[in-house]
Amino acid sequence: MGLLFSKYSCKLKWLNVVYFIMSVSCLIYFGSKIVFAGDPSGTVDYGADGSIERLGYSINFTWTLVAAFLVFSMQAGFALLGGFLQAKNMLGYMAHCFADGTIGAVVFWIFGFALMFGGSGSAPGLESGNLFIGYSGFFLAGGSYDVQTIMLWLFQMVFCTKAVTIIAGAVAERMKFAPYLIYSFFVCGIIYPIYGHWMWGGGWLSTLPFGAGCKDFAGSAVVHTIGGMLALVGAYVLGPRKNKYNPDGTSNAIPGHNLTLVVVGTLILAFGWFGFNAGSTLGATDLRISVVATNTFLAAAAGATGVIFMSYIIFGFTDIGLACNGALAGLVAITAPCAYVAPWAAIAIGLIAGAIMWGTVIFVEMKLKIDDPLGAVAVHGANGIWGMLALGIFADGTYGGVSGLITGSGGQLLAQFIGVVAAMAWAIGMGALMFYVLKVTMGLRVSELIEYEGVDVHLHGSPCYPAQAELTTQLGTMVEEEVTQREMAILEESLARDASREKIYSDKLGRWIYAKLKEEK
Repeated sequence: MGLLFSKYSCKLKWLNVVYFIMSVSCLIYFGSKIVFAGDPSGTVDYGADGSIERLGYSINFTWTLVAAFLVFSMQAGFALLGGFLQAKNMLGYMAHCFADGTIGAVVFWIFGFALMFGGSGSAPGLESGNLFIGYSGFFLAGGSYDVQTIMLWLFQMVFCTKAVTIIAGAVAERMKFAPYLIYSFFVCGIIYPIYGHWMWGGGWLSTLPFGAGCKDFAGSAVVHTIGGMLALVGAYVLGPRKNKYNPDGTSNAIPGHNLTLVVVGTLILAFGWFGFNAGSTLGATDLRISVVATNTFLAAAAGATGVIFMSYIIFGFTDIGLACNGALAGLVAITAPCAYVAPWAAIAIGLIAGAIMWGTVIFVEMKLKIDDPLGAVAVHGANGIWGMLALGIFADGTYGGVSGLITGSGGQLLAQFIGVVAAMAWAIGMGALMFYVLKVTMGLRVSELIEYEGVDVHLHGSPCYPAQAELTTQLGTMVEEEVTQREMAILEESLARDASREKIYSDKLGRWIYAKLKEEK
């Protein structure tokens, strides 16, 4: 051991020097930014105590923060959708969701937020940027060390972590953990923020000369189309799960292990979606929040209702798992137009969303031969696209000056179409580059043995349900013994009826057997 330390002592000294220089540099950097901070206490720019102006700011701040808390709770809803998966892979999927909500948030704090909102002027410290990318607000330091900017960061961070978690459902049960973390880093730091800048950060999509510019109120394109298209590419590059497809190309259903989790997860997501959509007003003083919240609920209800009746007509029973995805499809589709359409339009958007979800599931699985265990492409990708186009069709001109096709204006639909094409091209192009590089350099997929035995034990050191796994093993052993005894009894009974056999005692086996008599020569 002494030789080992002496061998690497010089290297360790150099590492200590490097760490010291980095630490001092960070202290100097952040210390200077604190000196030139914006308004970290909220007492300078937002009115005097007791003023009506300050009261309005306080109400809007509180509303936006509470909405951010609601959206954060959706991470639990995403995790519970793992009930669609096999029990042996549940912990692996939940680890992906947990990592997205933690590591992804840190990446968004370091530079993702700056790339997305720099130059937007949405809050102090976000002044620098252009139509394609932002470059101010890094580390929430300097001018962005301001109560309003930090409030905006928190709200946008939980959106970012939802976008990357969408992909987890499409690559579940067969992806390595290390490359998952790397792609999560790039999605939260580059792919999501840059498209988000084009739409929400004052970028080129928001300034299109058609209609009111491309609009996406709460993220049908920014969150769901981007996440859904990345999921499509990731699942394609990764390949299907073992035994998903037969040699003739037909697919096999791989049942999930717990639909209770799926239903509860869907309800948690639906509850959090009120913060997702209504919170995107960024202020409770915007009374349009009542319309936004109502449209959100109606679209979800319509999506679920349509699938419930369709499944009963087609199958003769109600497929609750499919109905949950129908509700989520309605929620995704209404996310972009929720502030711009009337309640009747929300019902229509939700009903169509459920049908689109169902059709896309069949198309992706049967025609494209892409294995998407949770239906992420159908729920988020396809209905993110539909939600953007629905805005251009159903916007009634009563909010934000946004008028759709039903008012006789086609400009908004054209702007929405351009936004959809840009989202698909950006996500598919960057996703293909990212996943193929990861596949070539470090590999994406676990071994066949790990996939057969489950990623939980091999990648995370424990089954998700250790007590159940132990019980299952014990029960399985008992059942196997019973089956063996029953089969032996049947065999011996059939041999006893064979006249050509004689019952003799075998010293070697230690029991009576039926053996054929030797033929006399």
